[in-house]
Amino acid sequence: QVQLVESGGGLVQAGGSLRLSCVVSGSIFSINVMGWYRQAPGKQRELVATITSGGRTTYADAVRGRFTISRDYAKRTVTLQMNSLKPEDTAVYYCNVRGTSFSTWGQGTQVTVSS
Repeated sequence: QVQLVESGGGLVQAGGSLRLSCVVSGSIFSINVMGWYRQAPGKQRELVATITSGGRTTYADAVRGRFTISRDYAKRTVTLQMNSLKPEDTAVYYCNVRGTSFSTWGQGTQVTVSS
C-alpha cells in the first residue's frame, strides 16, 4: 500500500520560491503517474503538474514556466519547485500518485504567497 508524506509549504512573498517534496512509502514501481494538485479556498481542486513513469511532464497553464516537477526514484520523492510565486498560487497543495488500480493522496501542505 502506497502512502505519501508532504513537506515544504509555508509563507513567502510574491516573487519568491518554495520547494515541495512528497516522500512515497510502499511499492513505488507500481506507480504510473505522480503529481501535484492544489485547492484554494472556495475553489475546486485543480491539477498543477504531473510526471509519468516515463518522465513526461504536464503543467497547468497558470504555472507553466514557473514551476518544475521532478522525481527521484532512489529517494522515493516527487518534488515541485515553485518560482516567481504569485498571490494567486496560495492554496493547499496535495501530492497524488496513481497506479493501474489505485490513486493515493497526501495530507496536503499550505502555501501562502503574500503580495
